Amino acid sequence: MTQKSKKVRKAVLPVAGLGTRFLPATKAIPKEMLTVVDKPLIQYAVEECIASGIEHVIFVTGRRKSAIEDHFDLAPELESFLEERGKTESARTVREIGGDLQFSYTRQSAALGLGHAVLCAAELVGDEPFAVLLGDVIMAGSPAPATRELIEICQATGGGGAIHVERVPHERLQFYGIIDAEPIQAPAGAENFAWSERLLRVNNLVEKPSAEKAPSDLGITGRYVLPPKIFDYLAETKPGTGGEIQLTDGLCRLAGDGELYATVFQGRTHDAGDKLGFLQATVEIGLKDPKLGKPFREYLRSLKLVE
Repeated sequence: MTQKSKKVRKAVLPVAGLGTRFLPATKAIPKEMLTVVDKPLIQYAVEECIASGIEHVIFVTGRRKSAIEDHFDLAPELESFLEERGKTESARTVREIGGDLQFSYTRQSAALGLGHAVLCAAELVGDEPFAVLLGDVIMAGSPAPATRELIEICQATGGGGAIHVERVPHERLQFYGIIDAEPIQAPAGAENFAWSERLLRVNNLVEKPSAEKAPSDLGITGRYVLPPKIFDYLAETKPGTGGEIQLTDGLCRLAGDGELYATVFQGRTHDAGDKLGFLQATVEIGLKDPKLGKPFREYLRSLKLVE
């Protein structure tokens, strides 16, 4: 196997967006705190970090996002209240929300794009590889957590970056970053990893192309593991449409270096950043809930919505 890169200890979660697609709900509540079944949307990403071995989560926040910080903070008064009333399971749930993660927060002063949001975390990340998780995307149903799989790829290839992609319907290519990639053989020693037979080397990326100009049907899902030099690339990137700095531009530089890999995600990607995706995530995750799933399915059957 290729010489291993540094351990991936940190993850960046950009949460500064205004959530305008969910107005009026998001006038006072951060989009990331909207509930999917019984958890805030952002908690699914944090739980993926825990399952992937991440130790330190860095939130890139904006104004009116203090509810996120409060959610992952300690709540001894609430825990004591629940314990005194015999609600030990609820107290444990509250206590374990953030696992043993360290949390840090930095502010993105203006909505200047995903690339700029990632760049805001540069000082906290430092000179080491890191993960990026989009908080409104839930990655579920795969044998291994999505971020952990990307960490494995980076370790096996000796560094560089790795992203998850998925097959995108022809009519929706214009809403994704689309990759131009080719299959490659997994490094020696990586043959037993689940992703070894679907490893791709990315040659280029195109942000939201028309269907006619898309280089493939493989769209980026919202999970990345990146080397620290991405910060230099983003710092050199000129703002594009709307004055935004796109993460895709930095990824293109990595691809040009021959240091960006991809794999097709084998689970289910829920893009809960719009209303339809949010509803779909709520229904599908609700159906898999060990307590709610059965009665919820029976209810949907009564409406003749599922078999």
